Amino acid sequence: MTGPRFYPALDITWPSAAASDLVERVIAAVDEMSPTAVEERPNGVRIFFSTPDERDRAQPVAARAATGASTACVSVSDEAWAERSQADLRPVTVGRITIAPPWAVVPSTGWDSSPIVLTIQPSMGFGTGHHASTRLCLRLLQNEDLARRAVLDAGSGSGVLALAAWRLGASQVTAIDYDPDAVSAARENFDRNGADHRLSLEVGDLTRVAASLRGRFDLVLANLTGAMLTRFAYELVGCLRAEGALIASGFQTAEVPELVTAFQAAGTGVTATIEEDTWVALRAVRQP
Repeated sequence: MTGPRFYPALDITWPSAAASDLVERVIAAVDEMSPTAVEERPNGVRIFFSTPDERDRAQPVAARAATGASTACVSVSDEAWAERSQADLRPVTVGRITIAPPWAVVPSTGWDSSPIVLTIQPSMGFGTGHHASTRLCLRLLQNEDLARRAVLDAGSGSGVLALAAWRLGASQVTAIDYDPDAVSAARENFDRNGADHRLSLEVGDLTRVAASLRGRFDLVLANLTGAMLTRFAYELVGCLRAEGALIASGFQTAEVPELVTAFQAAGTGVTATIEEDTWVALRAVRQP
């Protein structure tokens, strides 16, 4: 039997409730260290990272940005978080799609009916569908005609977006993530939802696999961070066929101009942006 996973995190705590714009500045300040999740806590936030090194590098940066707050490096048991989740996480519905934890009782809908129900095992390291950026991606995704379309989910995490694209009718969905734990979690969720041969999953760093993926996809999904989207704009756009679409989220309102500029420079035209609680998603189309 394997033990619980532990995730490196940074606890940031103010003496009293902090203004939302101050919290957002702190999160933006550590964006370069690629945080994987943010959990709201009394008088503060807990920010998760892929590695202890990224967390440790983020601590002095957060300390400078978090005026009047204390910071502490912690390791959080996934098992303990999952136990708390059972009391807190409930199904969330976005358009036709409902994301539900395994313990939720959701009426059976059948393959072709609406809503589509996806069962996702909560994990603190990866998305459950409850974050605004995931909901925004799901909203934009449901506007796409996916019949006979090939989709790439870059930075798949729990696999929720890949599964959604599959259930919405994509003919091929490729999911990649550089984190082996994320790929393991996504594989478990694929099995939990009865995924078939149209879904494939692999460990992959976008900088290393972009050449093999170049020009293969009609749609690319990228729910990452603002810093990562800017850094990998050319690689993400390069995976698209001519006139293919990119749906990206994981960034906030203040980052929109930089992201739009980056994707335009990479050869796309931004056709839509949507927002929820200062989080933003955009749709861009590769120029012919």
